[in-house]
Amino acid sequence: MSAAMRAIFVSADAPARQRRAEQISQALAPWQAHSEASWRLHLQVPPSVGPGDLLCLRAAPAKADVANWLAAGAVVLASVRASDGKVCDTLHTAERAYRLEGTHDDDFEPALAAFLDAGFAPHDALCLARAWRGDGSHAEAQSDAFGAWPVRLACFPRVLDLQPTPGPFAPAPRALGLYPVVPDADWIERLAALDVATLQLRAKTGEPAYLNAQIQRAVTAGRAHGTRLFINDHWRLALAAGAYGVHLGQEDFQRLDAAELAELQRSGVRLGISTHGYYEMLVAWHFSPSYIAMGAVFPTTTKVMPTAPQGLAKLARYARLMAPHVPLVAIGGVNEENLDQVLATGVGSAAVVRAVTEAGDLAAAVTELQAHFRARS
Repeated sequence: MSAAMRAIFVSADAPARQRRAEQISQALAPWQAHSEASWRLHLQVPPSVGPGDLLCLRAAPAKADVANWLAAGAVVLASVRASDGKVCDTLHTAERAYRLEGTHDDDFEPALAAFLDAGFAPHDALCLARAWRGDGSHAEAQSDAFGAWPVRLACFPRVLDLQPTPGPFAPAPRALGLYPVVPDADWIERLAALDVATLQLRAKTGEPAYLNAQIQRAVTAGRAHGTRLFINDHWRLALAAGAYGVHLGQEDFQRLDAAELAELQRSGVRLGISTHGYYEMLVAWHFSPSYIAMGAVFPTTTKVMPTAPQGLAKLARYARLMAPHVPLVAIGGVNEENLDQVLATGVGSAAVVRAVTEAGDLAAAVTELQAHFRARS
C-alpha cells in the first residue's frame, strides 16, 4: 500500500486493488493535484462508518441503511449490473443522489480510487471511473499529452433521471471569441459599439419592468451592431424580446420542466449552460446546448461559486473531451494576464467581467483582449 495515495481500499483483496489504483494514478501523469481528503473504499459494509468512508456496494441497499450511513458522514455507491452488461450507479451523498448508467470494466473500483486521489469530488470521480477502460480505449493512443486520461466522450456514462431532450438547440459558432458578461444595458450598448461580437447581459436584480426594459435595450443594441447577445437567467423575457440566446446556470436549467425545455428549443434561441465538472458537463450534453460554459477557472469575486476553482489542468481535460462536440466558453477570473493560458487549453471563447467593467480605458482593454483571440485564429 502506498502512503502517497489518500484513497485506500479496506477489503480482503485490498493490496491487489491498491496496486492497480496506484498504476492507474501513475498513468494519469502529468497530474499534480491530489485530494486534500482521505478516502477509505469499502467493498463490504464495515462494522461502523464515518466521514471519509465510501461504501462500494454491488446491490441496492435498504433506504434506512443509506440514511444511517449518510447521517454518520459516509458516502454510498450502489452499482447494479444488468444482463446487457450496463451498470446503474447510484451515488448517495449528504447533498443529493446521482444516478448514472455506464459500462462495466474490471478496473472500475481502482480507477475510482485513483480519481478520488486526484482531487475530484465523488460524483465527478464516478464519471471518470466509469469512463475508464482497462484496454486503454478511453484515451488517445496517438498523444501522451494527457497520459491515460479519459478523453473519449463515447466512453462516459449517461446521466439518468433527466428530462427528455426536446432536440438540439440552435447552433452557435465554434469560437464565440471574447465574451464580456456585464450587468446592464449601458454596458451592452458601449461594448456592442466597440464591435464585441458576443455579449451577455447578467442583470440579476430588479423589478420585472426594469429587467424587461434592460433586456429590450440590450437586444436593440445587439441587433444594431450584429452582436450575439445572450440573456442570463430571464429566458422568458429574452424570448419575448427576440434575443439571440439565453444562458442558464446548472441549477436554473435543471429546474425547467419538459414543456419549458420544449418551448426554449422550438423558439430557435441559442442556449448556453454553466457547468462545474464532469457530471454537470454530461447533464448539459444530454440536452445538446448551443455551448457549454466551464468554470470557474480561477477565483472570482463577481459571484459565489458552488465549487472550488477548476484550474487550467482540469479545464484542458474538459476541453479535450468536449471541444470536438460543442462550443466551449471558459468563465471565472479570466483576464488579460491569463487569457493566453486559458485559450491554450482548447476552448473557443472566454467570458470576462472585471477585465472590461474595471478597465480604465474600455476601448483599449477590448482591443488588447481581442488581440489574443486574433493571434489564435
